[in-house]
Amino acid sequence: MTDTSEDARSVGRRTVLVATGTTAAALAVGAAVSTEAPAASAAPNLQQTAAAAAVCSLTEEMTKGPYYLDGALVRTNITEGKSGIALSLALTAVNSACTVIPNALVEVWHADALGEYSGYVGNNGHSESDDGTFLRGGVLTNSSGVANITTIYPGWYRGRCIHIHVKVHTGVTLTSDGSFSGGTTVHTGQLFINESITTAVAKVSPYSTNTVTRTTLSGDSIYDGGGASSGLMTVTGSTSAGYTGTLTLGVSS
Repeated sequence: MTDTSEDARSVGRRTVLVATGTTAAALAVGAAVSTEAPAASAAPNLQQTAAAAAVCSLTEEMTKGPYYLDGALVRTNITEGKSGIALSLALTAVNSACTVIPNALVEVWHADALGEYSGYVGNNGHSESDDGTFLRGGVLTNSSGVANITTIYPGWYRGRCIHIHVKVHTGVTLTSDGSFSGGTTVHTGQLFINESITTAVAKVSPYSTNTVTRTTLSGDSIYDGGGASSGLMTVTGSTSAGYTGTLTLGVSS
């Protein structure tokens, strides 16, 4: 289940944008934090963007990879009962003027604890049921530009570090089958997590039963070490209490 040449970084990091006034105070564009923090510190208000920052930046564009499927469901919880450590995502969408974007559809997809993607189960050497939808979905951002998504900590597959794929769409129409149509894709990227956290997660079942050798963040062919502007999330929590991952996505809209 190695990534093909399609899954190679396609566009370099883009222009840094200076935020001004109240905009700068509202946006968080920090580097990742990696600790096994107490449970009490792992529950920030996911409806708010985090503390002040002097600048914001357009998040690096990356390929969608070989495991994307059309027709993602619009829903806040994408776990579908999959086993794993809880991960709450709070992803803030901002435009090139550093202004938050409400009603943008933030779509994510990633592998389960054994490194298998729905729709492609078996490619990482593990046998399990496949409904084609687990750990895939998206939500509309709220008035603060934040998309809150409940999932599990991803597993790894051959040749890649742990990551989450993300797309941001504007102007979509919600459909009667629970999905969406139309609109414009304004960002395609990947989200990453500090290696020290993944090291702790990899020791816990069911991640510890993944039979594939794990590629580390520093050895990954896609992540370039650029921190938050390259998709490295701020992650807090613990293996017992679960994790929260936050990032501001600067998109070209």
